[in-house]
Amino acid sequence: MQTTLFSAKDTDQLAAAGALLRAGGLVAIPTETVYGLACSAFRPEAVARVFAAKGRPSDNPLIVHISDLSELSLLWQEIPPEALRLAEAFWPGPLTMIARKRPEVPGEVTGGLDTVAVRFPAHPAAQAVIRAAGVPLAAPSANLSGSPSPTCAEHVRSDLDGRIEMILDGGACDFGVESTVLDLTRRPFAVLRPGSVTPEMLRGVLSEVITDPAVLRPLDRGETARSPGMKYRHYAPQSPVTAVSGPGCGSAAYIRAHLLEGGAVLCFDEFLRDFARIPSVAYGSETDAASLARGLYASLRLLDREPHAHIFAQCPPLSEEYLAVTNRLCRSAGFRVIHVDEKGAEI
Repeated sequence: MQTTLFSAKDTDQLAAAGALLRAGGLVAIPTETVYGLACSAFRPEAVARVFAAKGRPSDNPLIVHISDLSELSLLWQEIPPEALRLAEAFWPGPLTMIARKRPEVPGEVTGGLDTVAVRFPAHPAAQAVIRAAGVPLAAPSANLSGSPSPTCAEHVRSDLDGRIEMILDGGACDFGVESTVLDLTRRPFAVLRPGSVTPEMLRGVLSEVITDPAVLRPLDRGETARSPGMKYRHYAPQSPVTAVSGPGCGSAAYIRAHLLEGGAVLCFDEFLRDFARIPSVAYGSETDAASLARGLYASLRLLDREPHAHIFAQCPPLSEEYLAVTNRLCRSAGFRVIHVDEKGAEI
């Protein structure tokens, strides 16, 4: 299969992408979070092709993307009043909400669950493609399953060239990590995957919002994944990763003391000079959660260009502001996480 790359600013190509999706094709589209691999949410055979192209386990549910609130009635049995309040605050944007699905939503989309996750993306090209397709689009990240998510078109082409029909190049993604996923089917409402919309921001609209414990731990044996990004190893380069969580001065000290020959480092901007003589990539400022999120996946992919015996990653201390970055690094490391104090001692 030949994969064609087009500009997401070309209105003719946006229309062509919509026609391709209606016919059961696969199109990688830019969003404000990461690039998504889109297909018609109501064509099970197209959904199956997404799983095959990514090498994604079939019990890992997908998120459905809409371009108008009216499309919620196609997907959810009932629209929770809390969803409308959240939509007013955060849509279009990087928030996904889970509610009970209508029977018409294929089980292939939901991993066999009776719920479906829905998002209204803010990226104008994503909205235009959904409108052109005339149907909500199921769209996981446009990468090989388990690898760092794509934040530019070149990342998509590196992973999926020859596996899908079209890539729409919309430049670099604004946020750099996947959307926040909020489960509205249980009380208190639970964040299943953290993103740029933090629990604190959600509690500004709904007081009853918690973070699911599985955000920072593996699922227990037999535990059901209710959201993408919960069950399997995700966001990981080829080399094994260990996350070192704590103040930057402490994590840098720990890494300097324990890094072995052949190792590499993913570090905060402020500590790049500390690792000048070894392979190292800075992914953002220790004091700026948004910059860390934007730079995380692209930096992991840079490190992946060469084989390394091991990668140590500086990880922010646990807090709601940095929760999205901490979650991604914990899963990238397969939950090999070392917590240190400001002097680099394990705690």
